[in-house]
Amino acid sequence: MAERTLSGCHILVAEDEFLIADDLRIELGEADAVVVGPVGTLREALEMARSERRIDGAILDVNLGGDLAYPVADILIERRIPLIFTTGYDGGALPTRFATVARCEKPTTITRIAQAIGRVIHRE
Repeated sequence: MAERTLSGCHILVAEDEFLIADDLRIELGEADAVVVGPVGTLREALEMARSERRIDGAILDVNLGGDLAYPVADILIERRIPLIFTTGYDGGALPTRFATVARCEKPTTITRIAQAIGRVIHRE
């Protein structure tokens, strides 16, 4: 599924765990997506969310090195960019303004994350 739906899509990846970020970069690249980043800090993610001209979707780890990624999500939502959260937090712990944002609860697989971002980009 990811191979078909992500071709040519520019995906922002904000993930502070290097191995997960690298695995996402590889999986998305194999699906012919263009990876924006990956970035591992809130500061970098904010900069990308504000300045990157083309982002078709975003994968945000809720916790970026101890900083919550909510300000990045707010910018992306304002820009009408589909996103998913990856998180080890209980879904109830997220602010209610993000109740409709898709999430992948950790632990999960890189393939499931790639499929989830494909679904939100194409509103499946």
